[in-house]
Amino acid sequence: MRNPKIFVLLVVSCLLFVISVQGCGGKKEKKIESVKVTRGNLAAYIPSTGAVTPRNRLEIKPPVSGRVEEVLIEEGAQVRKGQILAWMSSSDRAALLDAARAKGPEELKRWEDVYKPAPIIAPIDGFIILRSVEPGQTFTLNDAVFVMADRLIVKAQVDETDIGKIRTGQKATIVLDAYPDNKTDAAVESIEYESQVINNVTIYQVYVQPVAVPSYFRSGMSATVNFAQESKDNVLMLPIKAIKKSNGQSFVFKDGKEKPIAAYPVTTGMESTDSIEIVSGLSEGDEVYLPDAATASALLSRRRGGGPMLNPFGQRRR
Repeated sequence: MRNPKIFVLLVVSCLLFVISVQGCGGKKEKKIESVKVTRGNLAAYIPSTGAVTPRNRLEIKPPVSGRVEEVLIEEGAQVRKGQILAWMSSSDRAALLDAARAKGPEELKRWEDVYKPAPIIAPIDGFIILRSVEPGQTFTLNDAVFVMADRLIVKAQVDETDIGKIRTGQKATIVLDAYPDNKTDAAVESIEYESQVINNVTIYQVYVQPVAVPSYFRSGMSATVNFAQESKDNVLMLPIKAIKKSNGQSFVFKDGKEKPIAAYPVTTGMESTDSIEIVSGLSEGDEVYLPDAATASALLSRRRGGGPMLNPFGQRRR
């Protein structure tokens, strides 16, 4: 460019334009998240983790070593006390039948009629959670051919700081990790007297019995157990994150007509894991804001200092 003065003017004009865009139009106004006071039912509970387990687990072992001739049940089958689960041959009978089988069907049938197989019988009412033998399979006295359970429950681990809030018969809900959308009603069956230390935390085992055991329950499944505490219906409530506490008092952040956002005291009541009851200070439908920690601290400091309630957000956006 031949005229240096014109070039300088163009550069200065471009810089001023960029600065004006960034300083005015380029800087976006801070968006303030808000929530409204709602009315509904509030329930508090103590959460814990656990696992599905048989209340009574029983391994069925044979009276003698031998071979399974016939299995009559499958895993998951409900059985009653005294029901025959399988037929077995002792080692001697199995050897004798094998020798007779080599001589022909007539000899085999004669010895089968003379030397009867022995039954394996269910010792209790319940269901089969493990079948570990098939027809023709041999076993010893130490082998568990079946495993039974009378009922599936959930064994929950409760921290010692919460165990005082748990009692026998207390209502609870069970949610399996494998089925997160399904809730199962349950009740506390018993609480162990001896504690355990797991990962440097003292816990107590709490046995929780479902009101009705769903068909999808399986031994060993991970579960979350929520023990019911206090509950209230038709109360005003807010998310817990909308409440800030200072000097033993609860505050929310809202504005009035032609007034800037400021901290206002409220009286709170019952809390759940994510919501809190509003006893006084707000009405249904009132809007409160969720400032960041620094802004909330500044607003609370202004209130304690009695200074002017300045709006740190600038012009509020709807």
